[in-house]
Amino acid sequence: MTSNAILDAAPELTASAYVVVGVAICFRRVDDELESIKVLEPIPSAYLESLFLGIPTAYEVVMATTLGDLQSDQFMNQASMADVRLCENYRDRVIASARTYDGHPEAKSLMAVGTQHTDLNHSTEKKRILNFKNIVKAEDNVRQHAHTHKKL
Repeated sequence: MTSNAILDAAPELTASAYVVVGVAICFRRVDDELESIKVLEPIPSAYLESLFLGIPTAYEVVMATTLGDLQSDQFMNQASMADVRLCENYRDRVIASARTYDGHPEAKSLMAVGTQHTDLNHSTEKKRILNFKNIVKAEDNVRQHAHTHKKL
């Protein structure tokens, strides 16, 4: 990612704009088996608040940072980020997430910039499958009673 890719797409945001990102354990279906992958995703303010209430989550770690730090090459070169992929539509989701913290500045008090939390209720019981395809078949249709649409 170029150094100003996010800021160029959102001129109303500055390099000091607050954003929280998390590393989630997701799954990808490969030949009828699930393969585990780590994905870096931005976290909107409303979801961050619920994380601290103890809901089960796929996130292993969440980090508070700024857009400027997030765009630097040093951020992704950290040892813990070696095998982490960026989520789909990463730039657009980071911009949207940063805007949620501008709209709810009280959420910034949950995490200071530069801090990270690993004490989350991490669970992969409900697996997040990234390449899931819902294939609808004729057998899936609900059969209705013959009198359902008749006027009596």
